[in-house]
Amino acid sequence: MSLEEMSSFFTKRVEDYDNHMINEVEGCRDGYEKIAEFVPSTTNNLLDLGCGTGLQLEKIFNKLPNLKVTGIDITKAMLDKLKEKYETKDLYLINASYFDYDFGIEVYDTAISFQTLHHFSHKDKRTLFEKIYTTLKTNGFYIEGDYMVQSQEEEDFYYAENKRLREEMGVMDGFFHYDTPCTIENEINLLKSVGFSQVKKLWQKDNTVILVAKK
Repeated sequence: MSLEEMSSFFTKRVEDYDNHMINEVEGCRDGYEKIAEFVPSTTNNLLDLGCGTGLQLEKIFNKLPNLKVTGIDITKAMLDKLKEKYETKDLYLINASYFDYDFGIEVYDTAISFQTLHHFSHKDKRTLFEKIYTTLKTNGFYIEGDYMVQSQEEEDFYYAENKRLREEMGVMDGFFHYDTPCTIENEINLLKSVGFSQVKKLWQKDNTVILVAKK
């Protein structure tokens, strides 16, 4: 097995991406609908991290048709698909890494991510969570839907395999596609460590979990 650079991986798979996520990834079909329930109805400005083709936005736009959305994704082909789906919506789409992009200070009412963060280390996620916390307004919410595992042993296995493959390829730095899911407990603790006052697991189906964190 070899690792593929992240943007290249998703560019190659963009045409089948929606079908794959809805029909082949456990919990996602329901998760895309469920996440909208947790977006507060008072949300005017929403930040969508790793927005992909916008599967998670359909039900959110049904609930909040006038919502302003800033979507960030490293893969331009994904953003092109999203724009086609929601050409009449108030979108600001950014082709960049959400680790590098400056979100600003107290800009958004709500931030979301869905099935994107399970590719990254604890350190990288903590850095990102700090940025999310800073860009949310007081009493703002961060809603994360992601692939998480049940035991520390599972998490340790994936992290060790990722390290082994990177060492074999000589690519210790950079974003390459490989799943490194956290346990639910570790993900909650990472969010709490950057200052979120409340972090709760509100939904789970199979390995797809939704956490809601309040600033």
